Amino acid sequence: MMRRIILLTLSIPFFLAAQSAPQFEVSSVKANRSNDPPFSNFPLGPGDVYIRNGGLFNATGFPLISYILFAYKIIGNQAQYLLPQLPDWAKTERFDIQARTAGDPGKDQMRLMMRTLLADRFHLSIRYEQRDVPVFAFTLSKSGETGPELRPHAADSSCPTEQPSLSTPAVVKGTPAFCNGIYPLVPSAPGRLRFGGRNVAIGFIADTFSAGTNLGRPMIDETGLPGTFDFTLEWSQDLAGPAQPANTTPDPTGPSFEQALRDQLGIKLQSRKSSMSVPVVDRVERPSAN
Repeated sequence: MMRRIILLTLSIPFFLAAQSAPQFEVSSVKANRSNDPPFSNFPLGPGDVYIRNGGLFNATGFPLISYILFAYKIIGNQAQYLLPQLPDWAKTERFDIQARTAGDPGKDQMRLMMRTLLADRFHLSIRYEQRDVPVFAFTLSKSGETGPELRPHAADSSCPTEQPSLSTPAVVKGTPAFCNGIYPLVPSAPGRLRFGGRNVAIGFIADTFSAGTNLGRPMIDETGLPGTFDFTLEWSQDLAGPAQPANTTPDPTGPSFEQALRDQLGIKLQSRKSSMSVPVVDRVERPSAN
């Protein structure tokens, strides 16, 4: 069956595609050969948490893949197909990117400008194809019921996404301080992993946990649950769950990832095929000179 090609415009309406793409006014891309840890002046993750910065994008020590994931808001499902297509240098060599634009744009506008920068400086070209692929579907263990750690988000609760500064804790008293993202939490016992999020859709949870799993296929939402949720999930690493940090001994008394989904969130995994939008890299090169 012929694959249906999806243009790169993503969330941009078709009639706007021909207009000029948003871009930074000035930018600099440099190779980073230091051993310093990566730094960015606002979170580059797929969530909406953002630090207002007066139009300045400042990131050092990240590989190209990190900038691509930020620019295209890619998480687990699409990342599984993107990573094998990129050359090794795009995942290992590090770069500093400084760029500025007028005003004080939001995070999604910064993403669009970063796409233009990557196309200009790395000659990055990405398109999307619709494919039928094997997946694990999130479905409810019991019809109409969720688990004790999955609760509808209260519409009247305080739910900030603007982080005042990098020094502001993302987790306060064991609970994520900000909404629209998923954060690591302190587990109840050594050898376990614990994560939580507020005001997130079930599809976002499935997509996020698709990253770094050993399950071998993407996870998607087929629970039929509308709206957004607050949740926590804790499990002990095994061969069927997301990767355990290095030098960590799994807790043999803890639940597996699939058990935790079932008992804590009321969700089970079902194997099936589903149509997914998959990124295809047509071109990428080492950056041109400033």
